[in-house]
Amino acid sequence: MITRDLVRMACLLAVMLAGSCASPSEQKMVPQDGAVNHPITVEPSFRSLKLAYDGRLSSDDVASLSAFVDDYLARGNGAISITAPAGPNTQRTITALGEQLANLGVPRSRILVGTQDDAASDGRVEFGYISYQANSGACGDWSTQAADTADNAPMPNFGCAVQHDIAAQVADPRDLAQSRGLAPSDAARRMQVLNKYELGQSSATIKTKDQSGAVSDVGQ
Repeated sequence: MITRDLVRMACLLAVMLAGSCASPSEQKMVPQDGAVNHPITVEPSFRSLKLAYDGRLSSDDVASLSAFVDDYLARGNGAISITAPAGPNTQRTITALGEQLANLGVPRSRILVGTQDDAASDGRVEFGYISYQANSGACGDWSTQAADTADNAPMPNFGCAVQHDIAAQVADPRDLAQSRGLAPSDAARRMQVLNKYELGQSSATIKTKDQSGAVSDVGQ
């Protein structure tokens, strides 16, 4: 004879089993795409370089400024600024360092100048520009038991290391935010191809034997 206690126990056991066998859709699912699971964010970052200037720069400071400008030309956004301490030689300092930036390859239209307040100045000239930095969230989420793979779902750390590598290695983080514009087309080549097309001629570029890309005669 089945007692009321046995019925209650059976019902309780059924509820427990149902909860332990919840379908993956009822649990918090980790995206199968690592880029979605650990997205990379691109944020602006101000980079600056301060150098002492008393009418000239030391050889070490010249090397530091050259490396700073190279980084700006490769990854900088907008203008590069020169901020000199206020004083009787301010204009001369700005003019001389502005010429040095131009000689290093910075277009004059992208050089901004300004002065520092005496209270905020440490006597050095500051160069600065806006760059972009790629970041990805921290790894190390071990909240899920790795041995429990009944639903075959990825772990919370899935894709994290790869995203960190991409963020660290990308040459220009702006490429992750938006694609670059197309370079100007070759109008002369375009007209040459169009003329050949209208005449029914092949528009393909003819390669000589010396321009062949073959590196082996095997299979030929």
